[in-house]
Amino acid sequence: MSEMRDIRIKRLKMRSMRRGIKEMDLILQAYAERELAGMAPETLDLYEALLEENDQDLYKWVTGQIETPAPYGPLVQEIAGTFQR
Repeated sequence: MSEMRDIRIKRLKMRSMRRGIKEMDLILQAYAERELAGMAPETLDLYEALLEENDQDLYKWVTGQIETPAPYGPLVQEIAGTFQR
């Protein structure tokens, strides 16, 4: 049985705010609150995969310190843009 969408979104929001470093907690929590409910299922899949990445790498991608790997590029740009608003 697959997970219901609303339960999945709640789970992803929790994972977004309980990271390893506080900076990523703040960035991802703000993004998740604004964007997850309207995401297409394939984008939710990509976001969930992104949450499996190392916080230090993710922080460097979001802040532009290092290049983001190909599958995450547009999503990370969106996260960075959302946080800077």
